Amino acid sequence: MRNYKYPAPPQGYMASTLSDHQDSEHFTYDRTWEEIENMLDNAERTLNHHQYEMSKYAVKSRKWVEHARNFKALQGVVKTLRWTLGDKNVRHPLD
Repeated sequence: MRNYKYPAPPQGYMASTLSDHQDSEHFTYDRTWEEIENMLDNAERTLNHHQYEMSKYAVKSRKWVEHARNFKALQGVVKTLRWTLGDKNVRHPLD
């Protein structure tokens, strides 16, 4: 993997508003627990699909990498949804 150095932000650069969770204009906060549980179920099913597909291809082949990338992304989704639902085995979704 390349050791890419990102350029320094320009002087006076302000952080993106994407991380501003207090900007209630852009958030509805109206998801139900059932919606979150359904999303978790779908994410886990898709995660399992990508894991199965990875087993069908040679490691580091183009198809394997595609499924591995999706698998890793979905692991983060599953962990975050489990944390949201209060899973006692998930201390923090970013750890």
